[in-house]
Amino acid sequence: MRSVCVYCGSNAGSRPAYAERAAQLGARLAREGLALVYGGGNVGLMGIVADAALAAGGEVVGVIPEQLAGWEVAHRGVTRLEVVASMHERKARMFDLSDAFVALPGGFGTLDEMFEMLTWRQLGLGDKPCAFLDVDDFYDPLIAMMDRMVAERFLHAEQRRDLWHGDDIDALFAWMRAYRPVHADKWLDEKRRKELR
Repeated sequence: MRSVCVYCGSNAGSRPAYAERAAQLGARLAREGLALVYGGGNVGLMGIVADAALAAGGEVVGVIPEQLAGWEVAHRGVTRLEVVASMHERKARMFDLSDAFVALPGGFGTLDEMFEMLTWRQLGLGDKPCAFLDVDDFYDPLIAMMDRMVAERFLHAEQRRDLWHGDDIDALFAWMRAYRPVHADKWLDEKRRKELR
């Protein structure tokens, strides 16, 4: 593992704990010798995680669409800033640059990016670890929804277990370094799969 992609809010959220956790993660990545790959912004938790990694001597690669760079939210102090044409290109580029994916608290964009990575993994397009680093139980309702997806047979239990969720940074790094992907078929029922053909 050489680099970790962090998805997080372009806002800082309502609690100081969100910013504190983002700063802890950024600094820890630098101390671990891992490059931070992120959305290239200088605002919200995005700016905080990048600044913390830089302050600790880490490498930071930002990937930002032209439109957002034009709105002057691009972080010009990162190690390398890549400006791409679209959000789709941004996600593909971040995937190529990263060996693991971690979501801190955020909004629609954070969930969109992480769920696309989970979907790619489910379809066999990638096998990189995905984790939700929680703060004050922010992600508990989302994780409960995933458990419901399993209970209602929309998601394999193995694929749900393949996703890490917790608030302990030490446990997160240990899990990422020891990660071995689960290979479960997307389809829960072979008979139904044949019917769809």
